[in-house]
Amino acid sequence: MEKNEKYLRAKKKVQMLKAFYLHLTLYILVNILLFVINLSSDAGNWWFLYPLGGWGIGILAHGISTFAYGNFGSAWEERKIKEYMDKDQ
Repeated sequence: MEKNEKYLRAKKKVQMLKAFYLHLTLYILVNILLFVINLSSDAGNWWFLYPLGGWGIGILAHGISTFAYGNFGSAWEERKIKEYMDKDQ
């Protein structure tokens, strides 16, 4: 049963990585498009920086949650629970 559990955790991790890379790709493509639109318009200011920064914060949060999951996942939780239970005895 543990082998199946490991497979499911690995599959979830791969799905999370795939979602992050898709999000990052869309971020880059859309912001390149916004930059080109900003250059071609006569706005006089760099308005594309606002969505770039706002969405960038979202990308950063998504990246942290994706990559920190490997370090602070269920195996980490189990180790910490065991550690505190051992200290409590």
